[in-house]
Amino acid sequence: MKLEPVITEKSLSLAKDGKYTFRVDRNVNKHQIKELVQSVFGVHVTKVRTIREPGKIKRTSRGRKRVIRPGKKAVVTLKEKEKIDLFEEKKK
Repeated sequence: MKLEPVITEKSLSLAKDGKYTFRVDRNVNKHQIKELVQSVFGVHVTKVRTIREPGKIKRTSRGRKRVIRPGKKAVVTLKEKEKIDLFEEKKK
């Protein structure tokens, strides 16, 4: 199963509240996502929300068509005072 962190401004602001966003396989359910995050990062997951992303056809700058495959995102909420270091912002 694929578990890829989503690093955007919105996901980093959610990470401050203990909610972490991952891109996962489309056919994985919430229980499997919970077990996967707990085993990979060694944390306790309290809630999993999923978002399905439809596929799209976009045009490149050269006018060619490009197919964006459908996917799925998962927003995982952890227990209080637990965090995942991938989503921590570096201080300047």
